[in-house]
Amino acid sequence: MPNLKFSVTSKSENPTKTVVEARDFKIVIDEPENLGGTNDGPNPVEYVLAALSGCLNVVGHLVAKEMGFELKGIEFELEGDLDPAKFSGQDTDTRAGYQEIRVNIKPDTNADEDTLSKWLEAVETRCPVSDNLANATPVKISLG
Repeated sequence: MPNLKFSVTSKSENPTKTVVEARDFKIVIDEPENLGGTNDGPNPVEYVLAALSGCLNVVGHLVAKEMGFELKGIEFELEGDLDPAKFSGQDTDTRAGYQEIRVNIKPDTNADEDTLSKWLEAVETRCPVSDNLANATPVKISLG
């Protein structure tokens, strides 16, 4: 199967607000007022959590179908710890991104515990967003 390519374009509307176009969708990214933003949308690190939950949802349903059990829905609770020191320009060895992301998954199913354990393992290994977060992905940033 050939690689799939995904792309977005974006433009800043002010120092904290970015409008992203992804296919036919506009996504607003902004900071909350307490971080100097206008609170017009989730901030970038909230979108990371949102992207992870969305990907886990898609992969979770796909794997359940492949395994042959009914999955009526999934609820997710995600949270992450982020030290703002590097982002704020402080000289630190702490990474700029999340120190850890925790995901609690509540599948609505009657599958047994053993089946759900195998399901969760498959979901974790097959989720592209989880893979991007857990493993180094080359990012090439250049001036255009």
